[in-house]
Amino acid sequence: MPGIDKLPIEETFEDSPQTRSLLGVFEEDAAAISNYSQKLFQAMNRIYDAQVSNELWDQFMPNELSAATHLTSKLLKEYEKQRFPLCSDDEVMSSTLQHFAKVIDELSSCHAVLSTQLADAMMFPITQFKERDLKEILTLKEVFQIASDDHDMAINRYSRLSKRRDNEKVKGEVMEDVYTSRKKHHQTMMHYFLALNTLQYKKKIAILEPLLGYMQAQISFFKLGSENLTQQWEDFLTNIGTSVQNVRREMDGEVDVMQQTIQDLEQASDLLYMPDPDPSQVPVNRNLTRKAGYLNRRNKTGLVSSSWDRQYFFTQGGNLMGQARGHVAGGLVMDIDNCSVMAVDCEDRRFCFQITSFDGKKVAILQADSRKDCEEWIATINNISKRIYLSENPEEIAARVNQSALEAVTPSPSFQQRHESMRPSTQGRSRAARTSSVSSAGSETASPALSVLSLDSLVAPDTPIQFDIISPVSEEYAGQAKAAGQGRRTNPFGESGDTPPEASEDSILHQLFIVRFLGSMEVKNADSSDVIYETMRQILAARAIHNIFRMTESHLLVTCECLKLIDPQTQVTRLRFPLSSVVVCSSHQENKRLFGFVLQTAEGRVDGRAVTVCYIFESNNDGEKICDSVGLAKQIAFHSEMDRKATEKKEEQDKAKEKQQEELSKQKQIEKDLEEQSRLIAASSRPTPPAPSADGQFLVLSKSQSEDSDAGVEGREKGESEA
Repeated sequence: MPGIDKLPIEETFEDSPQTRSLLGVFEEDAAAISNYSQKLFQAMNRIYDAQVSNELWDQFMPNELSAATHLTSKLLKEYEKQRFPLCSDDEVMSSTLQHFAKVIDELSSCHAVLSTQLADAMMFPITQFKERDLKEILTLKEVFQIASDDHDMAINRYSRLSKRRDNEKVKGEVMEDVYTSRKKHHQTMMHYFLALNTLQYKKKIAILEPLLGYMQAQISFFKLGSENLTQQWEDFLTNIGTSVQNVRREMDGEVDVMQQTIQDLEQASDLLYMPDPDPSQVPVNRNLTRKAGYLNRRNKTGLVSSSWDRQYFFTQGGNLMGQARGHVAGGLVMDIDNCSVMAVDCEDRRFCFQITSFDGKKVAILQADSRKDCEEWIATINNISKRIYLSENPEEIAARVNQSALEAVTPSPSFQQRHESMRPSTQGRSRAARTSSVSSAGSETASPALSVLSLDSLVAPDTPIQFDIISPVSEEYAGQAKAAGQGRRTNPFGESGDTPPEASEDSILHQLFIVRFLGSMEVKNADSSDVIYETMRQILAARAIHNIFRMTESHLLVTCECLKLIDPQTQVTRLRFPLSSVVVCSSHQENKRLFGFVLQTAEGRVDGRAVTVCYIFESNNDGEKICDSVGLAKQIAFHSEMDRKATEKKEEQDKAKEKQQEELSKQKQIEKDLEEQSRLIAASSRPTPPAPSADGQFLVLSKSQSEDSDAGVEGREKGESEA
C-alpha cells in the first residue's frame, strides 16, 4: 500500500491557516468517503435483499441478483474516476478494484449468496463503518466547531480587556475562560485529527473487507464453480487479505504513536494554554529570524474610530505576510527590510507594537496575545530589519549579536579587548582616518595608538544617554533675538535663525540622507574615531538591556555651512550643527549602516572646558558615504574660507595702494602750491631801481643797509614757507 497522508497533530496548538486548509482537505475527503460508502452500502444491501428475496420468491432471483451484481461491478470500475483529494493517484487500489470488478462480472450469471454469510462478512463491516465511524466524524466535527467558536470568543474577550480599568476579578475570570477554552479546543482538535487520520485506514478496510467477505462467501457457496475461480484468483484474494491485515496493523501502530503524541503534547502544552505565561517559565527568544502566529491588526474606520481584525501573520524573508482564516494563501502586509519597530501604548489594547517601513509611508500597529509574544515579534522583526536572515546561519548570528550586546554591559580589563570586533583593521586605518578626521580646515590627522587610550579617557563613567531628539533652546540664539529688537518674529518650532535662507540655498553641496537617531552622550576625548566606537557600544548595549527599540527618523541635510536634522513630516529643523563644530565623523566597520560624529560646542561649562557630545545614527545607506559627504563639505567650506580670506586680503592691499597713491598726489599738489607761492613771493619782493633825486643824483645805500634789507626779505619768505 502507498503512504497514508495524515494530519500533523503537533500543529494543533498553533492552529495556523495552513493547518486549517489541510483540515479542510481531510474534511472534504471524509465527505467524499461518506458519499461513496453510502452508495456502496446500498449496492451491497441490494445484493443481500436479492438473496433474501431468492429464498422467498425464487422467480425474482435472476433479474434482481444479476442487476445488483452488475451495479456493484460498475461501481468498482468507477472508483478510479472518483476524485479523492488524498488518494487520487492510488493506482494499486484502482487496479485491485478492477480485478474485483472483472471477477464479479464473471460470477454475475451464477451468483447465489447465503444470507447469513453475507450478513456477517459483507453487511456487518460496512454497516459498522457507516453507523459508527462516519457518525463519529460528524459528531467530532460539530464538537470541534463549537470548541473553536468558544475559543475565538474567549480570545476576543481577553483581547478587549480594558487597560485603564484593571479589575483583577474580571481579568482572572477571562484568563480562566481562555485557559479552559484553549485546552478544550486543543484536545478536541487533536482527537478530531486522530479520527480523520484513522479514517484514511478505515476507508480502505471498509471497502476491501466487505468485498473479501463477499468473495469468500461466494467461493464457499460455489464449490462446483471452481473452474471459474482458478488458483490465480485464489492467490490474488490471499494477497488482498494479507494487505488488509497489514493495513490494519499499520493503522494500529499509527494510532498508538498518535495517542502517545497527544499525551506528550498535552503535558508539554499546559503552560502554553495561559494567554500571558510567566517569563521565568517560558523565556523570550530574541534570536529568531522567522516567526508566525495570530495577531490583532488595527484598522482605521474613520477619523477617530478604529477596529481590530485577527489574522495569522508570518515572516517570509524580508516580508511580513498576513493570512485570514479560510484563505488559501497569505498576502503581503509590508516590506520589513530596513524598517523600524517599537512597542507602543494604545488606549484600548495591551501588548501592542508598531512597524514603520523604511520610507516612513506605511505603518502597521499590531497586538500580540502576551508580553512574551510582543517582545519576540519585536526582536524577530528587528533581526530581519538588519538582514541577518540573508546569512548562512541567521539564528546563530542573531544569538551572537544579542550576546555581544549583553556582554557589553560588563567592562573589559582593557580597551583593546573590548573593541576587538569594532576597531578598524590596519589596512582600513588610512581610509578610516581619511573619512573620520575632519577636525579643522579639511586637515587629516591619524588616530593615536589604542594602547595609550583607556575607557575613562573616552567616556566619563555614569554618563547619561539621551535616546530621543530634544531641540535645545540656545542662549546664544536667545541673545540674538533680544538684540534684534521686539519687532522680530520668533520661530515657534525652535529653528535657529542665525543663518539666512540664502546661505543654505546658495550652498554648493546639498545631500539628503534618511537616518534614525540611536542616542547621544557626552564624551571626554575627541581626538580619534575610537570614541565613536565606544559610544556605539554603550548605546547599543543600553538599548538591548532596557528593550528600547524606538528610533526617531529624520532627514539629515549636509551642506557646506551646517548639518541639519529635519522632521520628515513637518519639514521642521529639529537640530542644527555648524559644520565647524563637527570634530570627528566615522562609520562602524562591520555594520556599515551605523555612523556617528562628535560635536564640540563653542559654549563651555563653568570650569571653562568645551562640551563634547557624540551622536550615533542608523541610516538606510552606507554610513561611510555620509561621512565622506561630511568630509567633502568640510573641504568645500575650507576652500571657500581660504578664497574669502584671499579676496579680503587682496581688497585690503588694493585699498592701501589707493590710499598711498592718494597721499602721494596730495603731497605733490602741496609741493606744487608751495613752489607757486614761493615764486609769487619772490617776484613781489624784488627791489625797484632807485629814483633820481631832485638834483639829478641817485641815493646810494650803504653796505649794511643792503644786508639788513636782504635779511628782512629772507625772513618773510621763511615765515610764509612755514605757514
